[in-house]
Amino acid sequence: MKGSPFKTTKQKLSPKASAAKKRRDKAAAMSEWGKYKKRTAQRAGCKKGYDFDHATGKCIPASKNRANNSRSGSTKKKYGYG
Repeated sequence: MKGSPFKTTKQKLSPKASAAKKRRDKAAAMSEWGKYKKRTAQRAGCKKGYDFDHATGKCIPASKNRANNSRSGSTKKKYGYG
């Protein structure tokens, strides 16, 4: 799965499941919420290894941001995208 930013090797998915995940991930990234997150993160200009945390409005380490904001939906609700 060359070129995908999402790693499927840790999950040990079958080729069929991996392809389905790729489609879901792409659809999520191209949704209005996904486009909003990308736009604001690019505008913030975070350095490599950092993500834009939409809850605090700051660039924080990617590992911390992804651990804190997994799938709770609180950020979506805060900004009216939920």
